[in-house]
Amino acid sequence: MNKADMILFSGGIKGAEEEFGANAERCGIDEVNFSFEGHSIVRRRGLRVLTHEELKNGDVSLEYVSRLMNRRFTTNPTIRNVLQSIWYQVNSGQEIYVVGEILEDKTVKGGTGWGAELAKLCNKPLFVFDQKRDAWFTWNQVDWIECRRGDEPVISHVHFTGTGTRFLEENGKKAIAELFERTFA
Repeated sequence: MNKADMILFSGGIKGAEEEFGANAERCGIDEVNFSFEGHSIVRRRGLRVLTHEELKNGDVSLEYVSRLMNRRFTTNPTIRNVLQSIWYQVNSGQEIYVVGEILEDKTVKGGTGWGAELAKLCNKPLFVFDQKRDAWFTWNQVDWIECRRGDEPVISHVHFTGTGTRFLEENGKKAIAELFERTFA
C-alpha cells in the first residue's frame, strides 16, 4: 500500500480518536475528521464539518439503536448528531479499528459501540482493542475472537476508520501506536 493513498476516517474527539489522528499524522497518512457545528473536538487536521442535510444521511432510529445495543440512548440532539457522524466514519472506512471495552452482550461500551455495531451490520472487518482485557479482538460474524500475541491486526485497506473511547488508557494508547508500527515499519 502506498501511504500517499491512505486515509484515516475518524471524529477528532479527545481520547482514542485523537490518538489515531496523531499516529496517522506521524506516519504521513491523511485524515478526515467528521464533526458537526458545536461539537467539541481536539483534532482539526482534515476537519469535515457535516451540514444538517448531510447529518440526516446517517440518521437512525434511536429506539432501534437502543434495542440493538441493549441500552437507552437519549433523544438529545447532540447524541443524535454524534451517532449520525459515526455513520460517516464507518461508511467511509473499509475496515474499522475501535478502542474501548467489549461487554458481555457482545456490544462495545458507550457511544463508541454504535460504530462497532454499524461495522458488524455492514460486514466490514472490525477490530476492537479491549482496554480491560489488554488485547485486540476481531469480530467473526458471530463472536469476538481474541487475536493472539504476534497476530494482532495490521491495517490492510487504504481507507480505514479509527474510533473509540474518550477515556483512553496507557494500554489503549500503546495499542494504537503499535498498530501503526506493525503496519508501517
